[in-house]
Amino acid sequence: MTFCKEVRKECNSLWQASFDHPFVKGIEDGTLPVDIFRFYVMQDAYYLSHFAKIQALGASKAKDLETTQRFAIHAAHTCSAELSLHESFMELLDVTEEEWAAFEPSPTAYAYVNHMYRASQGELADVLAAILPCYWLYYEIGERLKDAKPDHSIYDRWIETYGSEEFGELVNEQISRMNRLAERLPEARRKELKDHFRKSSYYELNFWDQAWRKESWSVDSTDKVGV
Repeated sequence: MTFCKEVRKECNSLWQASFDHPFVKGIEDGTLPVDIFRFYVMQDAYYLSHFAKIQALGASKAKDLETTQRFAIHAAHTCSAELSLHESFMELLDVTEEEWAAFEPSPTAYAYVNHMYRASQGELADVLAAILPCYWLYYEIGERLKDAKPDHSIYDRWIETYGSEEFGELVNEQISRMNRLAERLPEARRKELKDHFRKSSYYELNFWDQAWRKESWSVDSTDKVGV
């Protein structure tokens, strides 16, 4: 079993909880309240601005120019394709410059970004293990929802983006690279990489939840869905 198949299997309960989360289900059927998606988009734009920087860190840690180039391309893709998508959502959702000036990342978004930076203090394999769940989970959700009919212009576009063939190619490239990087590592080292992957999978689940609850730094925002 490849490293990615193994770690994906070990994290299946976390991923299934993401598939079943009311945020994702609400995108699927078009019932997600727009104010919740609006909160998510602002938090996700913050997250992606750092995701691109961590991809660039991966480029600097690569041991060959081809891998450096590919990580740089991935970072550029995040900056252009992902952030332009969010900018269009911002316009559709009437996010003002004043709101951006007052923006503060939620505790979950802040912690997730810090986790990725911490993992990125290691080698390229550490960087990739920490960022891969974001790629891969979104693609699986896009694949699962590609036949959905939310009948909502924003949610239709969101599903189309993450279920696209172009995005799938980027995801599969990184899965293959992760397998190569982990292939001959000692078990203790593989365990470290799995830990990065598992923590990121946990934060992915909680990213839906922080948007669903409009999480803030106040005590009142700490209640979890289903608790």
